[in-house]
Amino acid sequence: MKIMPNRLDRGFYQYQEEFEKKAIEVLRSGWYVLGKEVSSFEEEFAAYVGTKYCVGLASGLDALWLAFRVLGVGAGDEVIVQSNTYIASVMGITINGATPVFVEPDEYYGIDAAKIEEKITPKTKAVLVVHLYGQACQMDKICEITKKHGLYLVEDCAQSHGAVYDGKMTGSFGDIGCFSFYPSKNLGAFGDGGAITCNDPKIAADMKMYRNYGSEKRYYNKVVGANSRLDEIQAGLLRVRLSHMEELTKEKIAIAARYDRELSNAAFTLPQKRPHANHIYHQYVIRTMHRKALIDYLNEKEIGTIIHYPIPPHLSEAYQSLGYHRGDLPIAEAFADEVLSIPMYNGMTEEEQTYVIEALNAFRP
Repeated sequence: MKIMPNRLDRGFYQYQEEFEKKAIEVLRSGWYVLGKEVSSFEEEFAAYVGTKYCVGLASGLDALWLAFRVLGVGAGDEVIVQSNTYIASVMGITINGATPVFVEPDEYYGIDAAKIEEKITPKTKAVLVVHLYGQACQMDKICEITKKHGLYLVEDCAQSHGAVYDGKMTGSFGDIGCFSFYPSKNLGAFGDGGAITCNDPKIAADMKMYRNYGSEKRYYNKVVGANSRLDEIQAGLLRVRLSHMEELTKEKIAIAARYDRELSNAAFTLPQKRPHANHIYHQYVIRTMHRKALIDYLNEKEIGTIIHYPIPPHLSEAYQSLGYHRGDLPIAEAFADEVLSIPMYNGMTEEEQTYVIEALNAFRP
């Protein structure tokens, strides 16, 4: 049996007829950019997240850098962000000329809220939290800190569609929530896509202006903007998937619950669940001191895995100029050396789950 770490085709076949019907509907409409599918998706996704507004964009990275642009965060400003995130989170800060200030993660892979205040300086303008792997950060404490110090709060929700903390969904806590709809996400498109969510009408209006060349009226440009518009066809397909989000989320949670129950090998540790939060398992991430041996073993069994992520941003070639060295952020570095994402996708059969569980339990370093 050959098992990939993710199977995007399964998600398509689950609702094939609906996806194909919507695609044909959009193609036949003759309207392909900023039409009714985008506006309808924006309304529906805002309602899903629990915010007043949503603005569809071309990607999750665009959501991040445009969020800081609209908030006026730039050169001379510092943004606090966790050290173990995907590099796009940091790019959203530095594209605007601001400086990332790294805080180590807690045992749930989110930013350690207890370590944020010690990194605040007169230059600090915002905190960027990343709800990594599908689980919310400690949002009550983080909201308290940002309010106390008068800081913007931006949420990177690229991996947390549907994740909840204390009854509120990620993307509804901060000034701006940033989403990616990359195909592998829990709410994935069939190409690139992104969005922001917010409750401030000015932020929403400014974001719509920036995404469309800085223009509110055609050919009249107020600012230097971007071409970052969610496609009509992707918006339509996202609406189909959004209508099934509850069942899709429950399916992944059920697979993870089986992993939790049946994986019993002391050679690796399982993900923990944060108090007051759910987990929607964008990824099911284990940790092991024997990662290379485990990957080689699983490859022999034709079980695919992915490392999310092998190089923390502060050690990447792209950010050599920040002057970090190995050992500066040891928790993020340890996670980068040990984490491994095992197969987790909608449409994963019980037989496939059994094969993965039995293989993992039989591993011996």
